[in-house]
Amino acid sequence: MAGLGDLLGLMRNAGAMKQKVKETQESLAQQTVEGSAGGPGAPGVVATANGMQELVGLRIDPQVVSAGEVELLEDMIRGAVNQAMAKARNLQREEMSKLLGGLPLPPGLGDLMA
Repeated sequence: MAGLGDLLGLMRNAGAMKQKVKETQESLAQQTVEGSAGGPGAPGVVATANGMQELVGLRIDPQVVSAGEVELLEDMIRGAVNQAMAKARNLQREEMSKLLGGLPLPPGLGDLMA
């Protein structure tokens, strides 16, 4: 019968862990990070993503648009968005690591956040 008790304990803990993951997801959805491209002093493009890796904002300096450099603007947008998403992934890893008591996130567990 000890095996049954262990199984029930595991199931109870799984429910608590599921709730903690849900709370972490809600928290991540409220946190934002930014990626930028086009210069350190006055970036031409700033992308904002939340901790769930959703693009929630995009600012483009009007001077970049008026320059007529469409290819450059596309590169800047791509760079800013990629930078913001990388920061969002890092934020996810940090929050999930806290949930796991400071242990590194096991491979594939990050996919559960999506």
